[in-house]
Amino acid sequence: MEDDAVFARHRSGKMSISPTVPLATREDLSLAYTPGVARVCEAIAADPSLTRDYTWVGHTVAVVTDGSAVLGLGNIGPRAAMPVMEGKAILFKQFGGVDAVPVCLDTQDVEEIISVVKALAPSFGGINLEDISAPRCFEIERRLDEALPIPVFHDDQHGTAIVVLAALRNAARLLGRNLGDLRVVVSGAGAAGIAVTRMLIAGGVDPALVIVCDSKGTLYAERPDLAPGSEKARLAAVTNQSRVANGIEAALAGADVLVGVSGGQIAEAAIAGMAPGGIVFALANPTPEVHPTVAERYAAVVATGRSDFPNQINNVLAFPGIFRGALDAGAPRITEAMKLAAADAIAGRVADDLRPDQIVPSALDAGVAPAVAAAVMAAARHG
Repeated sequence: MEDDAVFARHRSGKMSISPTVPLATREDLSLAYTPGVARVCEAIAADPSLTRDYTWVGHTVAVVTDGSAVLGLGNIGPRAAMPVMEGKAILFKQFGGVDAVPVCLDTQDVEEIISVVKALAPSFGGINLEDISAPRCFEIERRLDEALPIPVFHDDQHGTAIVVLAALRNAARLLGRNLGDLRVVVSGAGAAGIAVTRMLIAGGVDPALVIVCDSKGTLYAERPDLAPGSEKARLAAVTNQSRVANGIEAALAGADVLVGVSGGQIAEAAIAGMAPGGIVFALANPTPEVHPTVAERYAAVVATGRSDFPNQINNVLAFPGIFRGALDAGAPRITEAMKLAAADAIAGRVADDLRPDQIVPSALDAGVAPAVAAAVMAAARHG
């Protein structure tokens, strides 16, 4: 391992905590710690809102996971998840100027996770839920969002969805198409697939023209194995109005758009059955649902989740700026309007220079997060 560049980069972790005030003299100590700190504590006790101004809370989020759905690795547990959470934290800092602390919980019980996060919440200005498996992630996010006076954001759902909407808006514009006319297939009905579908509908895609597929086939209202009231059942009630049944190949026949967020492989024959000049977002990482070179034989625009192909759909385009804007606005939650504003801002970074290989900005574009933050802050302030 010592000669491996990856392991060398991770030795002792990828982040640390450093002071922001001097501690070189007795006066420094008396101001930063005792006795001076007591005055600040008393002021906050009298007015808890001062916490945002006189502690790190106003610019710090917790990156919380239970290690149950880490990248493409699955349920590897909290310790093995820590390198990913550290990576998330340094992306927050690098791109959004947001301090972030990895919190890897040694429980996968919904009630315990909710209880622990609620108890930790006074130390943070926001909660970024990460790599928590579906369907538990839906309940955990919903209940924490209702219970806490700070933003709660499950990035695997909403970060992916926001960037997909931005990319699809630009792809449609490039091809001279209207979102409302596109026949869209979403392959995957987990956390990302459900959130992507909802965000595309909120952004202007006609729900009747959307087909969502899981491992058992397409979702439709009469499918007998869908639990009443489940996330899948709610989606099935408004999508796939043509009642296409069977699997992904039937769903893709004549479709304009494929958004793959499942990790399951899709045969070339199914892609070939799409409408000519379509759009393929094969986002599974590291192995896309269909290889980009295969997708390019049939689609006009192709995107992946990988950095070694054009049009990387990368959550880092969304979450640093979203939290920066929400924290700066003092927003108690991240609303649908804030997500749509973030998608608009991401799309806008390349709107004047669209090409088939550039429908989203680079993940390294330092201007993305400030643009997203400004748009999110404006949306938050307009209610």
